[in-house]
Amino acid sequence: MRIAVDLQVGERLSRLGSSEGRDPVASIGSSGLFHIALRLTLIMIFLGSSGVLCAAEFGPSRGALVIVGGAMRDPAILTRFFELAGGIDAPIVVIPTAGGAAEYGPDWPGLGSFRALGATNLTVLHTTDRQVADSEEFVRPIREARGVFFGGGRQWRLADSYLNTLTQKALFELLDRGGVIGGSSAGATIQGSYLARGDTGGNTVMMGDHVEGLGFLKNSAIDQHLLARNRQFDLIEVIQAHPQLLGIGIDEDTAIVVRGDQFDVIGQGYVAIYDSQKMIPPNGFFYLMAPGDRFDLVQRLAQRSARTWRPVDRPQAVPWKKP
Repeated sequence: MRIAVDLQVGERLSRLGSSEGRDPVASIGSSGLFHIALRLTLIMIFLGSSGVLCAAEFGPSRGALVIVGGAMRDPAILTRFFELAGGIDAPIVVIPTAGGAAEYGPDWPGLGSFRALGATNLTVLHTTDRQVADSEEFVRPIREARGVFFGGGRQWRLADSYLNTLTQKALFELLDRGGVIGGSSAGATIQGSYLARGDTGGNTVMMGDHVEGLGFLKNSAIDQHLLARNRQFDLIEVIQAHPQLLGIGIDEDTAIVVRGDQFDVIGQGYVAIYDSQKMIPPNGFFYLMAPGDRFDLVQRLAQRSARTWRPVDRPQAVPWKKP
């Protein structure tokens, strides 16, 4: 495409009008204007499809996230992960660091669910040494992968090992080239920008000594095992303290699939949304989304599919009162 040339059309018009003392539009004529408009339209379509003009504000502009609330049993969740990675034979890196063991080998039991679907191109990647995580040798498998999946455990271990290292940079580059990042339980929470339950003293502390996640989903705080562990009220204090954040609580065997500035709910359970500018009056600080629902991250609008997408019932644009 002659993009470099055609992007100078406006400048040409200006020069033409000024040099000849005439209206540049009149100088070209209707036929010429039609061809210029057509070229500019094609350029806009091309640039939009390549992501140049469509940068997402919160989710990945390219690539996808599969964020799982723990206890993943529904094969549809991992199936979706592999579809986004390019198929069951796609090279996948699995990072089990949150589990807390000193070493993980190729026989790690956490690979069982991947192998049950027929996956064979799996690499286990693990370190607790930040210098290692900051090395080209360590991140090479990520650079060759189409997908990365974080296992469960304690999310602060992932932050300690990989935050602000070459590994984190390589993960963002994976998304930029259209790959997928997934994670379950701790591997879900680490994908947010705010690290809920990140305290080394215990997983009941919502705002602890680790508060920064890897930030693949910007402006978010993510919780997991939501209803199964009666955690549905826990994110309220995080959003009250940080009202700019979007709180997302994901139940077990449930996931959100994030592409750009929207996500879809899949799996077998519910997702709770905590938005400081929206509630169910008089005191409902969260509302639930079901599998098949969709969320617009820019408008902060949960939608349910009927013949057309429509807002879910009951949440209203009512700001939370300060505690």
